[in-house]
Amino acid sequence: MTENDLKILKAWFAHYTRSFFTSDQEDQKNINLKIEHTYHVCENIVRIANGILPGDNERRLAEAVALFHDVGRFPQYARYKTFKDAVSVNHGSLGAKTLISERVLENLPGDEQRLITEAVRFHSALSIPKAVDERTVFLLKMIRDADKLDIWRVFADFYEAPEEERASATAHGKPDTPGYSKEMLSNLFQKRIAPYSRVRNLNDFKIMNLSWAYDLHFRESFRLLLERNYVERIACKLPQTDEIVGAVKELKSYITEKLRENS
Repeated sequence: MTENDLKILKAWFAHYTRSFFTSDQEDQKNINLKIEHTYHVCENIVRIANGILPGDNERRLAEAVALFHDVGRFPQYARYKTFKDAVSVNHGSLGAKTLISERVLENLPGDEQRLITEAVRFHSALSIPKAVDERTVFLLKMIRDADKLDIWRVFADFYEAPEEERASATAHGKPDTPGYSKEMLSNLFQKRIAPYSRVRNLNDFKIMNLSWAYDLHFRESFRLLLERNYVERIACKLPQTDEIVGAVKELKSYITEKLRENS
């Protein structure tokens, strides 16, 4: 992929997303949220790629994956008025279909078309599919890290913002009730991702946000997570019980260990 190829893809993305602009302020706020998110994810993946990918072509390929990873969000929201895959459509699959139907990648070599399309298709899967090849796996690890890093920003900002300033589609519809699930918290102690299917309220959702740190892959991802203070920004919005404080302490220790391992 050349620099000009990437420039053309960026121009297409800007034109495509503008086609979803609307006079409805709430809907436009949600569309803007996803456009801003996309550009932050592009910045994140470039940061992760520097130093671990062998050449400019591979780094541009990674940035193209970031550019299109959420392209399915725009037709998803236009049709369903939600970003919840469970009640609408899988946005990764829809994104891959959009790239194919719009013939966005047709001027790229066939292997690059396949890599980008497959990375978009599976970037939000619960886990990386075993059937994909090694090169796709590497791109998937990068986009999943870059995506999480900005989703943490989105949710930290959401929890801190006055209610009238929050983008409605960010909330996922979970009630802001007292307490939390000990089952959800146990995932932090067991160093695994807490499942969305077990989320009962907003505190459970915050615990799930924190658990994503156990699915990061690259040193730069852990460094950025620590530098941007996302764990503390989200954790301070949870009830400060002894067990939550303990779980967050273990999570921070895990992040520090990962940085030491890869130094």
